[in-house]
Amino acid sequence: RSPPPETRTSETAVAMSKARLSLEEKRSRALQWFYEEESVFQLKEIETRCSKEKGITAQSIKDVIQGLVDDGMVDTEKVGTSNYFWAFPSKGAVVRKRKKDEAEKKLKDKEEHKAKLEKLLEEAKKGRGAEEDHAQATKRLKELEQQNAKFKDELEQFAACDPVAMKEKQEKTKLAKTAANRWTDNIFGIQCWAEKKYNMDVAKLNKQFGIPSDLDYV
Repeated sequence: RSPPPETRTSETAVAMSKARLSLEEKRSRALQWFYEEESVFQLKEIETRCSKEKGITAQSIKDVIQGLVDDGMVDTEKVGTSNYFWAFPSKGAVVRKRKKDEAEKKLKDKEEHKAKLEKLLEEAKKGRGAEEDHAQATKRLKELEQQNAKFKDELEQFAACDPVAMKEKQEKTKLAKTAANRWTDNIFGIQCWAEKKYNMDVAKLNKQFGIPSDLDYV
């Protein structure tokens, strides 16, 4: 005989609460709770029900909800002296599309940066202003690596709140990982080229251009 629904809900919450949740897991569960309820709530009710049903500690609910509000994923409005919060599935679709468009634009920008970097590297190999072009290419490569890391983080945060987009997240992450490894290859290529062409010490080169000594493939 199956236990009553309220018992199963309580048992599920207890089981979920046993594992320490990351911030993104809390955000994802809280957002899913709003989608399932499709209603408007005050913070006190959210702290009580969402904590019990989704295994999120009541002490952290307020910060989690505020973070979702700041990111435009949960709506809020003050009526009288009370604040009300809500998020419907249709809202999530709009937010996901906007974030997806932003991610695609950033990916396109990265491809343009990649083309410019490859041009600089090609000119450096031909020896036209080799030393200056090498420094410029290395600097640009470092900027692209930083942008790539930020881009990967944004993709992960975007997909974490949408179980349906998990497959897309995996594909995007794989693409970002491939790009990061390609830029790592480029750095290693520059190091090898500079060492052979100008007899430069790799450790000094890394220090001069801020390249981590433990740089490796992801």
